[in-house]
Parts: sequence; C-alpha cells; structure tokens
Amino acid sequence: QFTTRVVSCRAAELRPEGGGEPVRGFHVVLEDTILFPEGGGQPDDRGLIGDVPVLRVTRRGPEAVHFVPAALEPGAEVLLSLDWERRFDHMQQHSGQHLISAIAEQMFGFKTTSWELGRQRSVIELDSPMVTAEQVTALEKSVNEKIRDRVPVTVRELAADDPEVETVRSRGLPDDHVGPVRVVDIKGIDSNLCCGTHVSNLSDLQVIKLLGVEKGKKNKTNLVFLAGNRVLKSIEQSHNTEKALTSLLKNGPGEHVEAVRRLQSSVKLLQKNNLNLLRDIAVLIARDFKSKPAPRQLFVLHRKEGDSEFMNIIANEIGTEETLLFLTVGDEKEAGLFLLAGPVEAVENLGPRVAELLGGKGAGKRGRFQGKAAKMSRRGEVQALLQEFISHQNPEA
Repeated sequence: QFTTRVVSCRAAELRPEGGGEPVRGFHVVLEDTILFPEGGGQPDDRGLIGDVPVLRVTRRGPEAVHFVPAALEPGAEVLLSLDWERRFDHMQQHSGQHLISAIAEQMFGFKTTSWELGRQRSVIELDSPMVTAEQVTALEKSVNEKIRDRVPVTVRELAADDPEVETVRSRGLPDDHVGPVRVVDIKGIDSNLCCGTHVSNLSDLQVIKLLGVEKGKKNKTNLVFLAGNRVLKSIEQSHNTEKALTSLLKNGPGEHVEAVRRLQSSVKLLQKNNLNLLRDIAVLIARDFKSKPAPRQLFVLHRKEGDSEFMNIIANEIGTEETLLFLTVGDEKEAGLFLLAGPVEAVENLGPRVAELLGGKGAGKRGRFQGKAAKMSRRGEVQALLQEFISHQNPEA
C-alpha cells in the first residue's frame, strides 16, 4: 500500500482487451504510484485507489495513467493498494525471462529478439531457426541450478550518456525516453536495461519449466516457459486431468495413451460401419418409394441420424426428373441439414424460399439445393409450400 495524492482526473473510455463496447470511466494521474504501467513486454498492474478498482495502467511520457470507473477529486489524499498476487506472478515471469535469455546466449549464442508475458504461459523469441530438444533440456537444467544458487538480483540507475550503458544488454530505449536508465543485474550472469518489476533473488523464482519450442517468425524460434507459481498451478491442472482420465479409462496414467488409441480405433470402425448402414438404409428407402404402384410427385423424409451423402443417395436412387424431394436430417428441435431435389426449374424457384423458411442458408445447381437449417421445426411449413406449388403446377394432383 502507498499513500499519495490525485493530480488530475479526466473522463475517458477503456476498450476491453477481448473486444466489445468501450467502458466509460476516468484517467487519473497521481503524484506517484506503485502500480506498474504496461511496458517492456510486461502487462500492467491492478489494484485499488481507495475502494475504486484500477482497471488499466498505461504510460504517457513520464506519467502512469490509471483508468478507474469512478471520478476522484484532484488534490485528495488517497491510499493506493497493489494486487500483489498479480504483481508477484509478473515478477517471477519477468526475472525468469532475463535468466533464461542470459543463459541461452551464454550456452548457445541464442539472442532474445522479443518476449511476451502471457496469461497462461510466456514466450521468448530466440534469434535462431532451430533449437533442439537436447538444448532445451540443458538450458532448463542450467537455469534451475542458478535458482538454487540463490543469486541476488539488484537494480541501479545510470545516466543516459554513461559509457557503461553500451555494455549492458538491451533491445533499445523507447523513443520518448528521457532521464536516467534503469539496469537490472543478476549477479555474475546478466545486466539488462529494463523498466519492469523483478524479484530480489533468483530463489524467489522457485523453479522454471521450459515447455518446449514452437516455430516463430522467419528464422526465429519461440521458447515457451513457466516460472514460479505457474509451474505449481500447471502441475495441479495436469494432476486433476490425470485423475479424471484414470477414472474414465479405468487404468493407470502410464496406460492412458494406449487406451485412447484403442478408443480412437474403435470409434473409426464404428463410424465406418454406421456410414455403410446409412447408405444401405438410403437405398432401401428409395427402392420402397419406387415400388409403390402409383408414383407420387412429392417425397418428404426426415431422419435424425444422417448426413448429406445419405440424402443424396436417396435422391440419386429415386431420380428427380418427375419427383420433388424434400429431405432433412438432424434433431427436430435444433439445427440440421436439408436437401431439395427435383426438376431444375422448380428447385431454382423453391430452393431459396425453403432455406428462408428453415432459417438457414444453402446453394444449388442442376436440380439440387442443399444447405444448413437452423429451424428444423418448420419442416411442416416447407412441406405445405411444396404441396401448394405442385397443386398449381398440376391441378389434378
């Protein structure tokens, strides 16, 4: 916590990170702050000004701008409270990144070109087209040894024109930077220009887990990692998943993969058998219709189980030169598929109207119009439309 004063409060809007309507609120500048504004690859802090939540902190030149949902009185003394859990997580990930980047460069010459502190995991972009599994294992072993060595992490400030600045690892300063520069030192391992928040000793990182590498931008590799409490949370999630799978699969964790493979094989076989049965049923339905002594001009069928191929087989078997077919598959109360088939002119005329009635979309050519339907319950209305059309075409029908 920290006591300070409100310098200014202006109406503003905040655009949510996930999109959506802007949130109305206020931009507040304080005399000083303990909330970190986003920058240097690190997200911003959260907290309270009095009892008003701080929803975002950004940097505007040398100032930290706090977005809050309620107005604050300029000149008022306020108590600023920091969301420590979020801050400590960011400290662990950020110091972890410095350590990993430094050791990766020392061991293999991999330079860090950028990094991202994500909500679930963090990613370091390495200037190398390839990083092997053996290198990842060696790197993870080395960084965790440094954590166990309890290496101090310190912060110092240098004048911008100090020659020592040139010897410090850096990806460059912001264009609008003025005044001294801040250097984060991991004793005997790394010196880095950085504005972010860090632990004071590597032992505070607890442990680092490298999750592996992913292909990055051209000639780059992304190294994915977790640090500190995120490792513990990941283990807890994995353990809960393991327990659930053990219960479902009725075997131990070591047999889960093989059990899933067997299930996949069984499902593929069942799907193949089901498809063959659907084809046979489609042929039988069509033959039954054609065997009737008096040919009908309209054929309507709905089946809960089926697909586009099932409907097209029926249409192929019956033939669409004289008969108008309206076929649907899916749950009556939900979405499904439909097929309108028959004489070309009739289908071109009726297809879009059928799709509209079913609350769906479709397309057609050469006497067939098919698509998705959102309102299967309106099939009766479609049937009435088709019956009326046939009656107009052939009054004796």
